[in-house]
Amino acid sequence: MKYKTLDFSGDELKLLDQRKLPLEVEYYNCRTYLDIKFAISDMIVRGAPAIGATAAYGVYLVALEYRELEKEDFIKAVKKANEDLLSARPTAVNLYWAIKRMEGVIDKNKNSTTDELLRLLLEEANTIAEEDIITNRKIAAYGNEIVPEGAVILTHCNTGSLATVDYGTALGIIREAHYAGKHIKVFADETRPRLQGARLTAFELLEEGIPATLIPDSVAATLIRDGKIDLILVGADRIASNGDTANKIGTYMLSEIAKRFDVPFYVAAPVSTIDFDIMDGSEIVIEERSSEEVTHINGIRIAPEGIDVYNPAFDVTPAENISGIITEKGIAGKPYLESLAKFK
Repeated sequence: MKYKTLDFSGDELKLLDQRKLPLEVEYYNCRTYLDIKFAISDMIVRGAPAIGATAAYGVYLVALEYRELEKEDFIKAVKKANEDLLSARPTAVNLYWAIKRMEGVIDKNKNSTTDELLRLLLEEANTIAEEDIITNRKIAAYGNEIVPEGAVILTHCNTGSLATVDYGTALGIIREAHYAGKHIKVFADETRPRLQGARLTAFELLEEGIPATLIPDSVAATLIRDGKIDLILVGADRIASNGDTANKIGTYMLSEIAKRFDVPFYVAAPVSTIDFDIMDGSEIVIEERSSEEVTHINGIRIAPEGIDVYNPAFDVTPAENISGIITEKGIAGKPYLESLAKFK
């Protein structure tokens, strides 16, 4: 994709503002960790891998902000700000993973000067971003192995370059299959309420010239029932040790229909999205978002005032509904408790 999801230079992180796509291409400039926190919570940047890389740069900006403090106070201030940054979005584990990885740099180098710590933190943030691109390419290569020639693929939400540093997870696999000349076709769910499929996935598919059709979320079941879908590919925001997977709301429903009609249902995600500290999906905190995401579109009210709204951002798909979990280390199969543990 010709647009960069994120770009760090001159102690400033530029994020492609995904709230405004596809109608406007604008960048949001982050100069402090509070800018980063807002960008994550308001979904200027979204997608677990992209959130992780963004958070890594957020930790560096925290350290930059407190560089004049005495070493002990500096470390305390950075870790306190990191706790605040962690609250930006509770479900995506990559946020936690990246911040803890950055804190590991501080813990290992406590005897270094503050300036040296800053250099090491920026180096680590850059490494996290660079690793994500390599990881996505590996996921795409493994995933391409399970895509049949001429496959019609259904995907949900956005899992492409916009959800990562570059290339994508589930959409990266689709991209790879297209480049391999497999003559695939894609159905993209609109993904209410924030329409990431309609606004972002459709945007990426058109940019790549991949044959694609946008559908209302409610059409997917009919297509699956009528035998018009060969494969379903989705991403993940957190995967439990047993394979239970939290992803964008509506994913669980698709998995149940896929199971009913025997359509392969695959999850694509980096190993960093696997939370080995939790056993199953019951331990995953599901973020609930503003009612206005449901009652309004682009600031225009579409629902009557006073109506109650339930707006969970994610749901959990049980491992039993998942045909395989595609990572940069290979494709895990059932039982996931055993297969995923090998990637730890």
